[in-house]
Amino acid sequence: MTLRARLFATLIALVSVAGLVLQFVTYGIDHPGADALDTVWSLARYFTILTNALVAVSFTLMALRGRMPGPLWIGGLTLWIAIVGVVYYALLANAVSGLDAVADRLVHMVTPLLTVAFWLFCAPKHGLSLVSAATWLLWPLVYVGYALLRGQLDGLYPYFFVDPTRIGWDGVLRWSALLCASFASAGGLQVGLARFLR
Repeated sequence: MTLRARLFATLIALVSVAGLVLQFVTYGIDHPGADALDTVWSLARYFTILTNALVAVSFTLMALRGRMPGPLWIGGLTLWIAIVGVVYYALLANAVSGLDAVADRLVHMVTPLLTVAFWLFCAPKHGLSLVSAATWLLWPLVYVGYALLRGQLDGLYPYFFVDPTRIGWDGVLRWSALLCASFASAGGLQVGLARFLR
């Protein structure tokens, strides 16, 4: 990695970790009876939190080791965190203030934007293809299965589009198909952009 890329990776690592820490703190404030393990377990039901955690770990390792992961991983990570921001602001955003607003902006806007910028200007893009875009669907599909399984076990679903108690199983299937198609389309566009930038 170049010095510029390593410094950029360090910035993203710090921002993503800060966002996760603030999410932990604000959850504790809102749920004073929850201990640390309960808080982590509750937050870990969200695609936003899990994907920000992937970003935090990946960019922390980049900053420490000075080595870039392969194009497939960094490309997928960029797509997933970008979708976090798009889906949140398109479907889920709520009015928040104070510390909640800071935490919200970090995980849903700042980290996604910085990661996309890193991919555009610093990340390797060789070898990406439509097979790569199809491979990038694995994480969202695994997450949907995980969210549904957790919901069946404890009755709590993180998002309305994976909540069969609100929209029925047919609604869950329709939303899952729509989001899958969105991920696939965005991945295809990203592959095309990667080829153009090369």
